[in-house]
Amino acid sequence: MGGSSLNKVYDKDEIQTALLVSVDTGEFNVQTSLDELEELAATAGAEARGRVIQKRDSPDKATCIGAGRLEDIAEICRNAEIPLIIFDRELTSTQLRNIENATDCRVIDRTMLILDIFAGRARSAEGRLQVELAQLQYLLPRLTGKGIELSRLGGGIGTRGPGETKLETDRRHIRRRIKSLKEQLVQLEHRRETIRTRRRKDGVKTVAIVGYTNAGKSTLMNRLTDAGVLAEDKLFATLDPTARALKLPDGRQVLFIDTVGFVRRLPHHLVDAFRSTLEDAAEADVILNICDGSSPDAAEHLEIAISLLRDLGCIDRPIISVLNKCDIECDSLPQFGQNTVRISALTGEGIDTLLEAVASALPPDRRRVTLVFPYNKGALAEQCRREGAVESDEYTPQGNRMTVTIGSRLLELCKDFIAE
Repeated sequence: MGGSSLNKVYDKDEIQTALLVSVDTGEFNVQTSLDELEELAATAGAEARGRVIQKRDSPDKATCIGAGRLEDIAEICRNAEIPLIIFDRELTSTQLRNIENATDCRVIDRTMLILDIFAGRARSAEGRLQVELAQLQYLLPRLTGKGIELSRLGGGIGTRGPGETKLETDRRHIRRRIKSLKEQLVQLEHRRETIRTRRRKDGVKTVAIVGYTNAGKSTLMNRLTDAGVLAEDKLFATLDPTARALKLPDGRQVLFIDTVGFVRRLPHHLVDAFRSTLEDAAEADVILNICDGSSPDAAEHLEIAISLLRDLGCIDRPIISVLNKCDIECDSLPQFGQNTVRISALTGEGIDTLLEAVASALPPDRRRVTLVFPYNKGALAEQCRREGAVESDEYTPQGNRMTVTIGSRLLELCKDFIAE
């Protein structure tokens, strides 16, 4: 697909209509999953015109859904002039080909839809590389199933190419590209690790904002730091991590990091593709697990995030459950453990309590001291004002006297000026 059509599916004047299809095997709540699929479709620029659900013990190997129901789907699409069918599960190359042949419609699955949204949202070089890698790894086993269409990607949802003007169907070409992308991502990861090492050396504490997509993470980030992060009522509004510094009530400076949102049944290969981005969460000193507190699925959303954090190996650090959107009226807010804060990132309600919870969760490396600085040590006194929580600050004949809470690194610099 050429660069001129990269944003085509997001053009509100060209919204496509789609039919959502699910096979209910009892593995998950189908209606809830379809609700989320509809949100995903809307984010990509599609309007769901109907849903088809079939209960089966297992998906049909050839067409995922039964032959009779497939005929019904074809008729629905013909009568309503629906050009797109979205399946709420990952399809094989055989299933894709057979369904398209039977319905004469474009067919995509849940993974293709998520990848399409990712392709439209990635802004950083690393984000784009990760999207392209995930797309190619998904497309490689489906080359024979999609046939000639992969060498001539057209417009519309599910067809967003990974950045090339023409996607070759030659497997060796794609494997070479996958190898090249992995090598580039390794180099970028080395760079990110260097940044993280420098932060640790400088004693910078980090707080990662993770959680279910569209829970308000970017709105919270903007509320805390004026970061200017894109905050929309859409899934995956944020794909690239954003880091901004903030001073806590106890004077400590921390780095807040906004991360990509999670969804139900996020395929593992997508988690793997974005592992380097999510490692900001794995390396954080404190994790804020944020969810939409007004949603009836809030508890499940928190658990989905916990499960993915467990996969990343960062379940051992302090995790604060943050129930956002508490300004929205709902039947009842969910009840969680003690390490829970209720906020409204939109209005600012509960933000002070959240920052105090973050300060309490960080390792205790602060000490309250009274210091007397000679007047020729004004730079050190100013550093204490900047990095510490000052209780009193006065000028005396002996020097600049202040009572302040500061961290161990700064305390070491000031140890000669501690008052008796």
